[in-house]
Amino acid sequence: MPTDVSVKNMNKTVAIITCLVEEKAKARGLTDEDLDRLATKDGDCLLEKIADLLASEARSATRTAFPVTVDYHWSLDAMIKAGRYGWVNLDITAEHFPVKPGPAEVSIELVHFDRVMSSDDVLAEFDRRGLRPATLPELLSFGAKYPEKQREFPIVALASVWRFWYGFRGVPFLWGLAGGRDLSLIWLDDWWIAHFRFAAVRK
Repeated sequence: MPTDVSVKNMNKTVAIITCLVEEKAKARGLTDEDLDRLATKDGDCLLEKIADLLASEARSATRTAFPVTVDYHWSLDAMIKAGRYGWVNLDITAEHFPVKPGPAEVSIELVHFDRVMSSDDVLAEFDRRGLRPATLPELLSFGAKYPEKQREFPIVALASVWRFWYGFRGVPFLWGLAGGRDLSLIWLDDWWIAHFRFAAVRK
């Protein structure tokens, strides 16, 4: 016998499917014949795409925004010291990353794709969602205000790029374990594993 919870969930599923089929799909010109194809083998590919889109939007909806204040009167060294990092990459300097004024009040979103991505893929997805990558000053302001977040996962700021003398490009990121919190550089031209979060700001 189905329980009250299972019946409730079944009714919710039926309501969603009905809305999708009767309202959304037909409003876009799909016919009953088009919808019947979803129940065939040929419809599997489309259903997979619908499921992927739903999963992507669900992940997007659960991302959290973190308000920060960026004080552009501070030097880069002062911004770094405010974060009290246990270790800082020696190449993160004002010479390599000059501070350019920007919005003082921003909301940092930590975007998680949960899959392997290239930097170009990340930036393209940002653009699709109306986001831009965070800068180093914005990342440092985030690290100072929310110091424990980087212990959960590495956080990257793709907007600030420095090219090493041997050609590779590096971007700043926050990371850490139980023993400490670090500010370092990581290759921009490499692939990002699913664990990374990308600091972003809405355009």
